[in-house]
Amino acid sequence: MLSNSYSETALANARTVAPILNDASEEIEKERSLTPAVLDAMHDAQLFRLTLPQRDNGFELPVPALAQVAEIIAGADASAGWCLGQAFGCAMSAAFMDETPAKEVFGSREAVLAWGAGVQGRMDATDGGYLVSGTWRFASGSHHATWLGGHSKVFEKDGSPREGASGRQADRTALFPRDQADMADDWHVMGLRGTRSEGYTVENLFVPEGLTLDRDTPEECQIDTTLFRFPTTNVYAAVFSSVSLGIAQSAFDDLKALGMKKHARAAQTSMRDSPVFQTKLAELRAQLESARAYKHAVLSEIWETVDNTGELTMDDRARIRLATTYAINEATSVMEQIYRLAGSTAIFDNAPFERRFRDIHAVSQQVQGRHTNFETVGRYMLGLGANTIFM
Repeated sequence: MLSNSYSETALANARTVAPILNDASEEIEKERSLTPAVLDAMHDAQLFRLTLPQRDNGFELPVPALAQVAEIIAGADASAGWCLGQAFGCAMSAAFMDETPAKEVFGSREAVLAWGAGVQGRMDATDGGYLVSGTWRFASGSHHATWLGGHSKVFEKDGSPREGASGRQADRTALFPRDQADMADDWHVMGLRGTRSEGYTVENLFVPEGLTLDRDTPEECQIDTTLFRFPTTNVYAAVFSSVSLGIAQSAFDDLKALGMKKHARAAQTSMRDSPVFQTKLAELRAQLESARAYKHAVLSEIWETVDNTGELTMDDRARIRLATTYAINEATSVMEQIYRLAGSTAIFDNAPFERRFRDIHAVSQQVQGRHTNFETVGRYMLGLGANTIFM
């Protein structure tokens, strides 16, 4: 498959871009957005096209490789990794569109789609499309996006709710150029500052039918390949958990470098010569690598199974949710221990520890890292009434 053969190229491109991101991390933090130079490098590497259909000049990268790319980028800059992960899920929407509107959205070199969380809008059917109104928040990457999306409840021309296949009210996602929305400067946060996850509003905006989609209805998917058998919620889980692993890995590398030269005040030995530090360093590496290996093994096994059978089961989705939630929580635990071990060095903003500490706690506060995910999977394993919306 093209997507498998391209995986090594994608990983190599991510490694090439990573030093550029690392050098720009302070500016990204200060400006609360990815810089033009960073975006230019990411577009040159075609990172935003990794989940687009091959039909639309994309690469349909396997989910395990997407997770690896996200970890490399997040290790250099967490905000860039998070924005890329968000863009991965959004770009998959092209598979639910006809080729012509998909080209309109994703045809340019700089094309990036971003959307806010939740079904927060209203779509009123009209001739040729919909009138869309709503406000959406937490749209990571919306500052540099070329297009935005709004998940909305659908109403018929007479104002009555449109019934979906499940018997509940139907919802769809409307896509529109970013310059047609009113943007809110509302992203003033502790961590992941550079994602510029701003909100936006549209009022009675006409959106043609071809620029709307239902990404949760498999029957609307026009591309019958392995990647698009994975719901975006599973792809988000895979890549956002990699953001946390990338943050923790870079913090671990920073701690090791610090330990080679630091002699803590009042300590009888250097950190490098301390048996306590030596032991903790080894334990942290084992903890981090175990979480990564578990997640990668699950993703790889399930990808191979789906590639062979064409089916992603609920058991598969539960395993993905468990492995990715575990990875986020373990990476956060590693980061917290690293922060303490770094001592007073960790509190200074000219050292990377405090930013990574803030960033990983912003990740762990998201739905992907919630501890209640363990309960959801546990209830499913026991045959109880589990809420599987995020599985």
